[in-house]
Amino acid sequence: MSANELAGRFFDAAVDLLRRVRDEEAEHIAAAASLIAGTVADGGRLFVFGAGHSSIAAQDVVYRAGGLALMNLLAVPGTVGVDVVPATLGSALERVDGLAGAVLDTSPAQPGDVLIVISLSGRNSLPVEMAMNARALGLKVIGVTSLAYAEETKSRHASDTFLKDHCDLVIDSKIAVGDAELTAEGIAAPFAPASTVVTCALMQAVVAAAAGELAARGIDPPMLRSGNVDGGHEWNGRVLGEYGDRIFFRR
Repeated sequence: MSANELAGRFFDAAVDLLRRVRDEEAEHIAAAASLIAGTVADGGRLFVFGAGHSSIAAQDVVYRAGGLALMNLLAVPGTVGVDVVPATLGSALERVDGLAGAVLDTSPAQPGDVLIVISLSGRNSLPVEMAMNARALGLKVIGVTSLAYAEETKSRHASDTFLKDHCDLVIDSKIAVGDAELTAEGIAAPFAPASTVVTCALMQAVVAAAAGELAARGIDPPMLRSGNVDGGHEWNGRVLGEYGDRIFFRR
């Protein structure tokens, strides 16, 4: 199979997954948007967490042109990207018990806030305990995960539970176990992961729907503009100043 054919097959697989999430998770996406909009309207704060490559989708909605200014990254040191050396340390930290609780206890999160926990497998201690501890603190938790993992793998948490078991709302990314969409002759392992494409799109869909929900409630959504367009910095300065008590990525 040619390189162009493989590239085309990946695009087709990603598009098919995007269509599935759009059609099959529409109700959950709308519910997540409503929960976020209600929290913003009530003066609450928004946090998003992801470890490893799941952190990419979390970071994609934080301080983003065209995005909701109130999205804050809840970062766990050593798990936010592959810049940590060795890169395998991030994977190891996802299995450490107690880390999530320590991070939440020192975070600005308060009862009534919303935390979105993104984890493809939802099976490691870190995302499971992040959701568990957040709910215990009075936060509303939205889980973004692949439910296939809960059906086909075993939890790595002592409770034998998955992320999905500790959320107020779950959105299924539909990614198959292994996160590899392609196989081909001469390539021993499955390849071409689509979870980042799908989960980033899913998160942007939630934010877009939340903005629409806020507007429907008569609230001008605090959106950021690109700093590379005329007036963008001035616009963002006004928004960041107006909502500064709920924005933590500047501190």
